Amino acid sequence: MKTICTNKKAYHDFHIEEKFEVGSALTGTEVKSLREGKANLKESYAKLKDRELFLVNAHISPYSCGNIYNHEPKRTRKLLMHKREIDKLMGKVKERGFTLVPLSLYFNKRNKAKMELALAKGKTLYDKRESIKKKDEKRVAEREARTR
Repeated sequence: MKTICTNKKAYHDFHIEEKFEVGSALTGTEVKSLREGKANLKESYAKLKDRELFLVNAHISPYSCGNIYNHEPKRTRKLLMHKREIDKLMGKVKERGFTLVPLSLYFNKRNKAKMELALAKGKTLYDKRESIKKKDEKRVAEREARTR
């Protein structure tokens, strides 16, 4: 599994409830650009529309050797998932506070571009501060353990 990019901000901004692996309908120049490692998932999200799943606001840079048929960097891309999984997600997303957030983009063993999508609930400012505090405490404890 070769990771292309991760959405580190997602872990800071959301409580991750459940993770899914989804495929995506990409053009040829998008896949070539992903192989160069030029993608960004910051501020992107997935939305459900007519029992289909779409990735919105994800940036895949234009392919460096592309021509006039190069892709648009922030276009809406269709995500591929089984219908019963989408139906399950629809029920959860309709609940208050749940959203679909991409966590990482990678190539699997068969060299197919896959995405890790999470069902998440937004954190409050207090929760964000608390998670930062826990990380700092853990880092200090690990540092002290190494010096002993």
